[in-house]
Amino acid sequence: MNMQFEDGIFIKDYIRMMAYMIVLCFTLAISLSFWVLSITASTYYGTLQPVSPWRWLFSVLIPLFITFRAFKRRNLDHGGAIGAMLVGFVLSMANMSFFGALLTFFVTSSKLTKWKGDIKKQTDSDYKEGGQRNWLQVFCNGGVPTELALLYMIEAGPGEIPVDFGKQYSASWMCLSLLGALACSTGDTWASEVGPVLSRRKPRLITTWKDVPAGTNGGVTPVGLVASVLGGGTVGTAYYFMQLLLVKDLNFTVPQWPLILYGAIAGLFGSLLDSFLGATMQYSGYDESIGKVHCSCLGLLGYSGLGTESCDFIVFHVHFFFLFNQAYCKLPVSLFLHIIIRFENPLQS
Repeated sequence: MNMQFEDGIFIKDYIRMMAYMIVLCFTLAISLSFWVLSITASTYYGTLQPVSPWRWLFSVLIPLFITFRAFKRRNLDHGGAIGAMLVGFVLSMANMSFFGALLTFFVTSSKLTKWKGDIKKQTDSDYKEGGQRNWLQVFCNGGVPTELALLYMIEAGPGEIPVDFGKQYSASWMCLSLLGALACSTGDTWASEVGPVLSRRKPRLITTWKDVPAGTNGGVTPVGLVASVLGGGTVGTAYYFMQLLLVKDLNFTVPQWPLILYGAIAGLFGSLLDSFLGATMQYSGYDESIGKVHCSCLGLLGYSGLGTESCDFIVFHVHFFFLFNQAYCKLPVSLFLHIIIRFENPLQS
C-alpha cells in the first residue's frame, strides 16, 4: 500500500516537472519568435531598433511565473491571472523600472489585503477571504499603466531611460504618469488595508470632516493617510532603485531621487481623490442589525451606481489625463520635481 502511495507521488511530481519543462520550452519558443519578428521589422522599416531576446524572454517568463504563483495562492482568479499576465508583459517589455514598480504594488497590496483579515471582517461586511482579485480589478488598476507603457514604447522604444525633461521631455512625462498611476493605486490600497486595522479612532468623512462608521466610503484617518504616503513612496523607491541598476550614465543626467518624493505625493493624492469620490458618488449603507456598513442597507450617503472599481478607474484616468497632457502641452504640473531637478543641475538646459 505504501509502495503504491509513493509511486503515485512520484508520478505526480514527474508530471509536474514535465509540465514545467513544456511551459519553459513554449516560453522560449515564443520569445525567440518575437525576437525574429522584431529583427524583421527593424530590417524592413530601418528606424526601429530590434528588441534583445533576453528582454523578450524576461517579459514572457517572469510575468508568467509570478502570475502562476499568485493564482495558486488565490491572489488572482482565472480572469485576473490572464489580465495580470498581459499587464506584466507590456510593462516589462517597455521598461524594467515600470515592471519593478508594478511588482512592488502587487506584492505589497496582496500581503496587506490578507493581513489582519479577522479584524477587517468586523468592519467590512463585504470582505473577501484572501483578497482574490478578478479581471475587473486588474483592469482598473493596470489599464492606465498599460496604456502609458504602450505609448512610451511608441515614443521612446523599449528600454530604460532617466527621467530628464531636458533630453526626453515627452517620454519623461510618460514615465512620471505611469509611476504616478501605480503610486495612486498603492497609496489607496495601503490606506484601505492599514487604516481600519491600526486606527484607534473613527474615520472622518473627507467632505464634512464628521465622524462616520468604520468602512464608510469616503472616510479617512490619520493612519490611513500616512499609509498612503508610505505606499506611494515605496513604489517610488522601487522605481528609483531600478533606475540605479539599469539606466546607464546616470552621473551625466539629472538626479533621480525626487521620484521617491513624487511617488509619496501621488500616493496621498490617489487616496484623497478616491476618498472624495467615495464620499460624493459611491453608495454607503448601514445595517443596524449587525452594526456594519453594507452596500444593500439603509443609505448613509452617495449613489448606488458607482462601485469601488469604478472609483479606482476614475482616479487613475484623472491622473492619466492630467499628467499625460503635460507631455505635449509642456505645462509642468509637478513643479516640486521640476524645481528640485533644476536646482541640482543649474546648468541643465
